[in-house]
Amino acid sequence: MENSGGIQGNITAGLAGRYAVALFDLARESNDIDSVQKSLATLKTGLAESADLAALVSSPVVSRGDAAKAIAAVAKAMKLDSLTGKFLGVLAENRRLADLPAMIDAYQAIVAAHRGEVTAKVTSAHPLSAAQLKALAANLKTRVGRDVQIATTVDPAILGGLVVQLGSQLIDGSIRTRLNSFAQAMKG
Repeated sequence: MENSGGIQGNITAGLAGRYAVALFDLARESNDIDSVQKSLATLKTGLAESADLAALVSSPVVSRGDAAKAIAAVAKAMKLDSLTGKFLGVLAENRRLADLPAMIDAYQAIVAAHRGEVTAKVTSAHPLSAAQLKALAANLKTRVGRDVQIATTVDPAILGGLVVQLGSQLIDGSIRTRLNSFAQAMKG
């Protein structure tokens, strides 16, 4: 199997990675990398916002044929590109729709690596503004020397600050962690 332009590591490991590599290779051959990426982002948002869609992809009781018909209707309704629609059909036929979220993440990672970008997973207590995201991306670019894409998550439990995962590096600047450290120091 081709290693998709020298992309290494655990991006392509496992079932989800192999499917994502296959989709990326097809997208690259047909110059559809961006349209597939956009469609997958739309699909990921749909999975997060629609309990029905999430149930469709994860349900083991839906037959292959019904899953294929339903996912084709979803692709049409969401105006996904044709390659992504065909990919979803293959997943339905192979009973692999449950692995779709991991495949989407793997595809996004492959595209970022292909473009020489790094993706930082950023957790904040509150949504970050566009200006804050831009400043954070510039700061991280200075740190790693490459363009950085930011995937954000909001978790009020961190109380404030940021938790940034950049590859294997974790930068935990959350207030929760600082309070826990302070509590440990007070215990002696």
